[in-house]
Amino acid sequence: MPQSLSKVYLHVVFSTKYRQRIIHDEVRPKLHSYMVKTFSQLGSYVHEIYANPDHVHILCVLPRTITIAELVSKVKSSSSKWLKTQGIENFTWQRGYAVFSVSESGVLPVQNYIKNQYEHHKTKAYQDEVREFLNEYKIEYDEKYMWD
Repeated sequence: MPQSLSKVYLHVVFSTKYRQRIIHDEVRPKLHSYMVKTFSQLGSYVHEIYANPDHVHILCVLPRTITIAELVSKVKSSSSKWLKTQGIENFTWQRGYAVFSVSESGVLPVQNYIKNQYEHHKTKAYQDEVREFLNEYKIEYDEKYMWD
């Protein structure tokens, strides 16, 4: 094949440092726009995004030209700097992240899941949500290295 083609959907999740609840309603829509623009500049299309007060969910397409680690690192770094300009001094994302593959048939359910974050987190903590994803995807983890 003379060209390289791909379409890999990712569900990306990461939290604020120590899960501080510092992403407020006033900054949320602007953060969404900023992050979508950053993903776009990296060659990724964002299907859905929602920033909770202490973590973010993103459904996007992995660009063919960079790694998952590069994509997430660049978005986290750029948005962290931007959030500091919005009056959230000393803002930091957690060091790690979680990324889950999504099939074509799973795109709509994941979009709906992300859209429903506000209601979802009335009854479930971020840590419990991540543990469920890790278990569903059969990802082994050590609890002592999970939360910073």
